[in-house]
Amino acid sequence: MPEITFAVITKNEETQIAECLKGAAWSDEILVLDSFSSDRTVEIARLYTDRVFRREFTSFPHQRNNALSLATGDWVLFVDADERVTPELAGEVRAVVRDQADRGSTHGFWIPRKDIIWGKWIRHGGWYPDYQLRLLERNKARYDESRQVHELVQLEGQAGYLRNPFVHYNYHSVGQFLAKQRVYTTFEATILHDRGIRPRPHNFILQPLRAFKRRYLDLQGYRDGGHGFLLATLLAYYEFVTYRKLQAMRRNDRPRFSSGSSATDRAPRSR
Repeated sequence: MPEITFAVITKNEETQIAECLKGAAWSDEILVLDSFSSDRTVEIARLYTDRVFRREFTSFPHQRNNALSLATGDWVLFVDADERVTPELAGEVRAVVRDQADRGSTHGFWIPRKDIIWGKWIRHGGWYPDYQLRLLERNKARYDESRQVHELVQLEGQAGYLRNPFVHYNYHSVGQFLAKQRVYTTFEATILHDRGIRPRPHNFILQPLRAFKRRYLDLQGYRDGGHGFLLATLLAYYEFVTYRKLQAMRRNDRPRFSSGSSATDRAPRSR
């Protein structure tokens, strides 16, 4: 039967990594790629595997591609430190990998994810089933390194779908949610900036409104009660902050001149 590597990318995950790796005992290899954590993440990880590596973080796709190159299994299951693999999911993973050893037609699998946010399973607003392409045939997959967030897997061949979900302990508090979004909004603003997109005044109003409407009404976030309303509101704010950061980046692109510069000095000298 093909071997399976259980791979985790980490950075300061001492409160999560042990529970995550406890669910990896069924795999053939446990691999941890750490971005020089300043806490006990590496120390704890080494209690579960000697396959612990350290690499400076540049982007999520770079880290995942590096993990693919370090893995020895025929298949790699990527698991985040705040996710848990249930016995049911582990059994399904083993079954589909065994099945593909005979058929060989599917080279990756989307896995649903059950998000627990502020202590509640969020079922609507686009949060479930929240499919993630995480089970990959190692030699048939690579991450697109041009994308810094929302990683895109370049897969040779087709992908299937599993039924059993990850359990994702996503956010424990609103403060944690906002802290993570500060990082993501910077990534998103950078992507928009690199594409040459300029923020317009209406973006600061319409983009957040669209995000709220999509999450709360179109995707029925209202069915999750107060949790759904707050999440839709925070994700609308995410859009506002992204465009505010983009605006700051565009301003920094403008050439700066000393107050003593003349109009002649500021005029372009050639085309």
